[in-house]
Amino acid sequence: MVTRKVKVDGEEFEVELEISEGVWNVTVAGKEFQIEVEGGSATEQGAKKRKRSGRGKKSGTISSSIPGKIVSISVEEGQTVAEGDVVMILEAMKMQNEIHAPLSGTVSAVNCQPGDSVEANTPLVVITPEEDKTE
Repeated sequence: MVTRKVKVDGEEFEVELEISEGVWNVTVAGKEFQIEVEGGSATEQGAKKRKRSGRGKKSGTISSSIPGKIVSISVEEGQTVAEGDVVMILEAMKMQNEIHAPLSGTVSAVNCQPGDSVEANTPLVVITPEEDKTE
C-alpha cells in the first residue's frame, strides 16, 4: 500500500492506494473506493507505455529533472532491478513521485539518502544494464 497526497478541486487529501487484480483500492478519509480502468489494468497499460517509449539505448543513471526531496529509497547497491521497478519516491512541488528504473540491471551506486534535498540533474542512482554485465 502506498500513501500519496492529492488535490481534488483545490482541497488536499492523503490517500492510500493499492492495486489488486487490475482494480485500484483507494482509501480517502476513512472511506474506501474501488477504481477500475477501462480496457485493462493500470499496471498493464503503464507497462505497455514504458515498453513502447524509447527504442534506443537507455542510460542507467537516474537524475531528478527538477529540485526536490528524497522521501524513500527502495533499492541498495548490488540489488538487481527490472525496468519499471520503483527505485525511490521524490517529493517535488508538493507532489510525491515514484521514480522508476529506466532499464533492467544491477544498482551500482546510490548517491542519496532519504531526507536529502537534491538539485535538478543530480545523479541519484546508477544502474549497470544487464547487457553491459555480460561483456
